[in-house]
Amino acid sequence: MTPMSDAPPTASSHASTGDPTPGSSQPPVVLISGISGSGKSVALNALEDAGYFCVDNLPTELLRDFIRLQREQGTRLIAVAADVRSASSLPKLLPLLDELRREGTPVLSLFLDSRTETLVRRFSETRRRHPLSLTQDDSGTHSRAALIESIERERELLVALREVSTVIDTSDLRPAQLRAWVRQLGGAAHSQLALVFESFAFKHGVPRDADLVFDLRVLPNPHYVRELRALTGRDPGVIDFLKAQPEVGEMLAQIETFLDRWLPAYEQDQRSYLTVALGCTGGQHRSVYSVEQLAARYRARMPTLIRHRELEARDER
Repeated sequence: MTPMSDAPPTASSHASTGDPTPGSSQPPVVLISGISGSGKSVALNALEDAGYFCVDNLPTELLRDFIRLQREQGTRLIAVAADVRSASSLPKLLPLLDELRREGTPVLSLFLDSRTETLVRRFSETRRRHPLSLTQDDSGTHSRAALIESIERERELLVALREVSTVIDTSDLRPAQLRAWVRQLGGAAHSQLALVFESFAFKHGVPRDADLVFDLRVLPNPHYVRELRALTGRDPGVIDFLKAQPEVGEMLAQIETFLDRWLPAYEQDQRSYLTVALGCTGGQHRSVYSVEQLAARYRARMPTLIRHRELEARDER
C-alpha cells in the first residue's frame, strides 16, 4: 500500500451503532470491512500479530456460529473481515450486528477507505483484479474506466456499513501507520467514548476520517523562527515558543470548551470514537503541539489516543 499526497475531500466517520455493548465483560469482536485496496489485509494481519484469532471473508451466515464456537473454546480476541467478495451476504450483515449487540456480544466495526485515484494506482501497481470487475484487457487486468466503475459500485454496496463504522482513511497512510492505528483502536475498544486527537498538514489534505476539524493556521508559526524550523511541536523549544503566544492558549481553551459542551451529545449518539483533527500548514509544529496539549488535558477524564499523520509518515521514511 503506497501513500499519496493529493488533497482529499473532507468526510466524517460515523459509529452510531459501532460501539461495544455497555457492561459486557468480553472484548469486542472486531469487524474489518471497507473498499477493496484500502488495506484490509494489512489491518487483519496487524490484529493477528496482536493476538487476535482472525478470519478473512467469512460469510455472514456463519458469523454467529463462528463467534459462539470461538467463545466456547476460550478465544477472547476475535477479528473478522467482510467485504464485497461475499456481496450476496451483505444485506444480512447489519441486522445481524444489531442482533449480536442486543444479545450481549460487543462488536467494533472498522471501515477502511481511500480516495478513488489512490485505489486505482494501487490496483495498477499490484495488477490485481477488483472483485466486482467483469471485464479484463489482454494483459489480464481491467481498464481504468472499468476499475473506477467497479470501485464506485462497491462504494454503493457498502455505504450503509460505512455509516455505522469507525472510518480509517488510508489514502496517505503507510502500512506501518495503518498497523499501529488498527492496533490502537482494537486495544482501546470499550463502551466509553474514546477521543482521537490527530495532527495533520492542510497542504496534504484534511483527513477523511475526521469528525471535527480545527484550523490552526491563524496562530503564530514557529516555522519562521530559524532555530525552530527543523524541530516539532514535541520539542522544548517549540513548546516554549507556543506557550508564550496568548492566541495559542486562547485557541486551545476555546476548543476544549467546545468539546466539553458537545462530548455528552456524541456519547449519547453511542459512538466508539470521536476523531478531532487539528491542522496547520506543515503538520509539524502548531498542530502537533496542540494535539499533545489537548490529549494531556483529556487523558485523565476519558480514553485518549494520539495520531500525528505527517510526523509518523516522516518517521517511516
